[in-house]
Amino acid sequence: MQETGSISIHTENIFPIIKKFLYSDHEIFLRELVSNAVDATQKLKSLAQLGEFKGELGELKVRVTVDKEARKITISDHGLGMTAEEIKKYINQIAFSGATEFVEQYKEKDAATKDQIIGQFGLGFYSAFMVASEVEIWSKSYKDDTLTAHWVCDGSTQFTLDEPTGEHAKTERGTDIVLHVAEDSDEFLEEARLRTILTKYCKFLPIPIEFEGQLINDTSPIWTKQPAELTDEDYKKFYQELYPMSMDEPLFWIHLNVDYPFNLTGILYFPKVKDELQFSRNKIQLYSRQVFITDEVKDVVPEFLMLLHGVIDSPDIPLNVSRSFLQADAAVRKINTYITKKVADKLSSLFKQDRPGYEEKWSDIGMFVKYGMLSDEKFYDKGKDFVLLKSVNDKLFTITEYTEHIQANQQDKDGSTVVLYTNDAEHQHGFVAAAQERGYDVLNFDQVLDPHFVGQLEQKLEKTSFKRVDADTVSKLIEKDGTTESVLSEDEQTKLSDLFKSAIANEAMHVKVAALSPQDAPVVITQNEFMRRMKDMQRTGGGGMQMFGAFPESYDVTVNANHPLTQKVLADGGEKIARQAFDLALLAQGMLKGEALTQFVKRSTELLG
Repeated sequence: MQETGSISIHTENIFPIIKKFLYSDHEIFLRELVSNAVDATQKLKSLAQLGEFKGELGELKVRVTVDKEARKITISDHGLGMTAEEIKKYINQIAFSGATEFVEQYKEKDAATKDQIIGQFGLGFYSAFMVASEVEIWSKSYKDDTLTAHWVCDGSTQFTLDEPTGEHAKTERGTDIVLHVAEDSDEFLEEARLRTILTKYCKFLPIPIEFEGQLINDTSPIWTKQPAELTDEDYKKFYQELYPMSMDEPLFWIHLNVDYPFNLTGILYFPKVKDELQFSRNKIQLYSRQVFITDEVKDVVPEFLMLLHGVIDSPDIPLNVSRSFLQADAAVRKINTYITKKVADKLSSLFKQDRPGYEEKWSDIGMFVKYGMLSDEKFYDKGKDFVLLKSVNDKLFTITEYTEHIQANQQDKDGSTVVLYTNDAEHQHGFVAAAQERGYDVLNFDQVLDPHFVGQLEQKLEKTSFKRVDADTVSKLIEKDGTTESVLSEDEQTKLSDLFKSAIANEAMHVKVAALSPQDAPVVITQNEFMRRMKDMQRTGGGGMQMFGAFPESYDVTVNANHPLTQKVLADGGEKIARQAFDLALLAQGMLKGEALTQFVKRSTELLG
């Protein structure tokens, strides 16, 4: 008997609402329909395991086919099936009785809306009308003595439901969803387009998915298995499956597996991290029960962990009704905290168990660790024990080791430890060498995040300051008790200062005469540590530092009163030699260029002649 009915709903038509508000991308229809088919199949398997279904399960596959000529897409399963009464209950009544309520919730983006609303209201099924002008359901229940149910709807509030017999009846248990593709959705009649969608969303579904005779999914991806079952090669092979274009193997990985206080499985890979802030933000894929949801995981994964690659699967992550966007809540925060802790624990374990191997990887993971310490206080608390500091001699230290290493020799007259560093060992070689001649050690902080990292360490470490080797003369970088006396009188120092000011004639260069060792350079050009650091941080995106980028450059020119060359300048009253000495200092800083360099070479030739 055929039944014709009108769907009870307060609004005229639910389908424009679905198209406008529910799904931003029409391709989602295939994910929803295939997921429903998988659910029906899994439920039947569960009933069989409980002994409530005693029949033959047969081949449990979900099949997707397309008939371009007939303009049909069919999704078939061999699962529970439905009777006509169940179709009326689950497809008609629930979907539309809740539609008005849903629309209000969706418009307000109610954080309490859960992924389950799709199943509760049948809205996942109705995504079919985004691409179909008419949808048919052919279904036969697993229950004994039930008839085929046939439902048809053209996207209006009208439907027909009958129970065909004879040659029109289904002979096997399960459901066929037939989509009559609309004129404006021709793209979904192309095999290649459908295969791409299925591969994207259904690649790891737990029931075999067959498309045009070919299996397209892995029903048991490795994140669903126990680590004891897997080898390193299994993890590497899966990484290549996820990122077939990747040229490098992952450095190492973390297998996530927790069932309390939330369910979470997955694998996070550590790739080689280049020294740049171009983070790959779409490399972690989020799944819910093996259904791909999104690669926008910023609410689940902390910002610094966006550098990682891999898969996270959790049915407990709240999504909006379309499963398109994550909704932050207490569960997400717990998952976020858990993942951060697991990453920190993994790094700590690697460091403790195989320090040589960890040190080999440091150039690839160093920026990641520093980024984590800068971004997350709890990660800093753990990371301070496995972050490594690299000296210009390529030796690696923990923070504690390095502090102990320099404590005896690099304390100033106030008892504070001074850490010397360079951000370009080759460019600042003269300053590095001068520090090393005094027996000082110099660290290499040449990564893009290091200006921020230096600032953080300075805040965290008691009675410790950080100074770049070219921030002052070596005598001033670490001031000791006792002073070096000048061989020049105050009047001579003033005269020497005036000579250099006249020779330099540059307002950005602030000349001062100081009593340094005769072995020190005759002229040293430095830049204030604070201002230079602010400029470095501004260049690397330090929030609130933009104002320093607009400041004019300013340098200190320290003339060594005790150097024979500066004494010669004073004795001869020669601005030419003063200029030459200044240009030598510029040359040492890599600051002598263009016409100034040409003139320097010319004067050098004349002086040598």
